[in-house]
Amino acid sequence: MDINEQRQAAVEQALRAYPDDDDLRRLFSGEPTQYRKSKTLHGHVQRGAQMSNEINRLYYTDPEEAYRLFHELVPGAEEHVEITAPFRIEYGMALFIGHDTFINNDFMIVGGGIVTLGAHCLIGPRCTINTPNHAFDIRMRLAGWEHALPVTIGDNVWFGSNVTVCPGVTVGDNTIIGAGSVITKDIPANVIAAGNPCRVIKPLPDHDPAYDGLSDEI
Repeated sequence: MDINEQRQAAVEQALRAYPDDDDLRRLFSGEPTQYRKSKTLHGHVQRGAQMSNEINRLYYTDPEEAYRLFHELVPGAEEHVEITAPFRIEYGMALFIGHDTFINNDFMIVGGGIVTLGAHCLIGPRCTINTPNHAFDIRMRLAGWEHALPVTIGDNVWFGSNVTVCPGVTVGDNTIIGAGSVITKDIPANVIAAGNPCRVIKPLPDHDPAYDGLSDEI
């Protein structure tokens, strides 16, 4: 299943669970919504915050229950996903995480855009993925209008600490993003990129001499 199929499956799964929630349909479709006036969207965010807090509370005392609850919050997470407490995810049903991805502490996803994290990713501490855009027109912004855009992170991507991802961004497979970067535009596969705004620095090297002579078996 490719990325677009995954996104569509996520939308359809959530909408089947909430068939009468027109605001959720508009949110996942990238259409404008008035979050501050929507009781249903407030309810989804409240549930996500409550479940995130409960998982954070159980993380060190009952890790098996925390793991079970995490997959209840994020049904699109594949096996062997590890996330370190604390974290906050508002719309877990809008999130896909590939297998064997590791997410360090203080991770946050803001808003209800569809987010896809690939397999074998390493996400450093205090990284944030933002999906909502508020209206540029001040009158519409004061009226509470906003819309969410999808974010896609490919397979084998490594984020350093304190990386901020802006709405609508795609990061290609195998790419490394330096600590403190603010990703405002798409970053291609197989590069090292960093900065504010994040820019490509150089292609990803074929090998790292620091690990010469060691096994590369997974």
